[in-house]
Amino acid sequence: MKLEGHHKGPHRYRGRGGSKVQSKIWRRGAISYDSSDQTALYIRMLDVRVRSQVGFEPERRSSHPYLRIDFRTLHTRLGYGSSSDGSGTERRVHRLLSFQRYLHSSRLLRGISQQIPLHILDEDYNGQAQCMLEKVGNWNFDIFLFDRLTNGNSLVTLTFHLLNKYGLVELFQLDMVKLWRFLVMVQEDYHNDNPYHNAVHAADVTQAMYCFLQEPMLAKSLTSYDILLGLLAAATHDLGHPGVNQPFLIKTDHYLATLYRNTSVLENHHWKSAVGLLRETRLFSHLPAEDSLNMERELGSLILATDISRQNDYLSRFRMHLDKENLCLSNASHRHFVLQMALKCADICNPCRPWELSKQWSERVTEEFFQQGDIEKKHKLEVSPLCDREANTIGNIQIGFMSYVVEPLFAEWARFSDSRLSQTMLGHMGLNKASWGGLQQEQTAVSEEAGPSATDAENAVAGGSSSKEIPQGSLES
Repeated sequence: MKLEGHHKGPHRYRGRGGSKVQSKIWRRGAISYDSSDQTALYIRMLDVRVRSQVGFEPERRSSHPYLRIDFRTLHTRLGYGSSSDGSGTERRVHRLLSFQRYLHSSRLLRGISQQIPLHILDEDYNGQAQCMLEKVGNWNFDIFLFDRLTNGNSLVTLTFHLLNKYGLVELFQLDMVKLWRFLVMVQEDYHNDNPYHNAVHAADVTQAMYCFLQEPMLAKSLTSYDILLGLLAAATHDLGHPGVNQPFLIKTDHYLATLYRNTSVLENHHWKSAVGLLRETRLFSHLPAEDSLNMERELGSLILATDISRQNDYLSRFRMHLDKENLCLSNASHRHFVLQMALKCADICNPCRPWELSKQWSERVTEEFFQQGDIEKKHKLEVSPLCDREANTIGNIQIGFMSYVVEPLFAEWARFSDSRLSQTMLGHMGLNKASWGGLQQEQTAVSEEAGPSATDAENAVAGGSSSKEIPQGSLES
């Protein structure tokens, strides 16, 4: 197998008709890019600039102070995701090493013979992690435990395992060195300072996507191409998420909002970041150019479907198909639409997990909301709905989210795939909703036992009444 090294200048490869095509490959810093692909280059350059500096100067000038601060640096300054003993130091990833050199430089493999066969990729997880992978299709799969067992490499390990499990590496003749580099770079480009939108969330969504791909309705209809696309979309669907939502980026005049004209800003960013990594690693460079471009477009179509602001559009279309019973999975466009709905379900399936897992995710996503609210307060901005930690609780946010977003979607998914898994998910969601309701009642009882406040007493004397409304707001990601 030919290992990919550093290269400069002209690069020749054979096109679809067998003729030699010449394309200049340039390197800028740690980036390989095709001179004809300015969009992918721009995204990669912006991302590297943000991650490599304490503060950054945006491409488009703006007077807003937030734009000169790295998201993760700001979180650290506010005291989140860091510790005084330095335990939060980022893990060093050897991005530009070939896979063989990466293996040989690993502490786990020091002292082992240099003749390491590439099939070690199939055996690189053992013990408890291997036992968990044997049950990767179980809905109660504990991704938090798996991430600890893989030393923080759950996304790389899980995604590679699933691609190999389906035989996609061999079927699509994927270079394992390029594939491994791609997955490592994907995992690295998630901001693990984010409480929720990080690589563990991506791994969790990928595992959920695998569960949906195994559903009888899909397992007998999807092609290998569909499965490859679905798994890659799940792994990259939140790539480079900054830990704040789209309205925040728009109201702070962020360069991403301008770049994508305030439309599906985060989802476009995730998609273009994924395309940038695919092209940087040249994972599909052996495929005809037209096929590779089609794959990138369809990957984008899946990722863009996760925009929560378009939830009702997709749900209405899904409901209409089910009412008319006209979904035909032998039709490629219908299969793609079902993949979109499966990814949407996988993305917000946390309330449908067992309580022990669902509660952890609820706490994480709420903390990310609250961190955004803290940033908004710090910079004298209007606090976004659900982001004020003094006015909201985890329970009321989750009950609203389940009632208005999750339940309608999973009810229609159960109509489409009336399986044991669908009933299990609906059952968990009902129990979790009741659990949050119980916790809310306990908190209310404790507040009442604490006695009325001075303001409440004044209102009572004046004959008035005091009530505190729970804001519902928007749940945009």
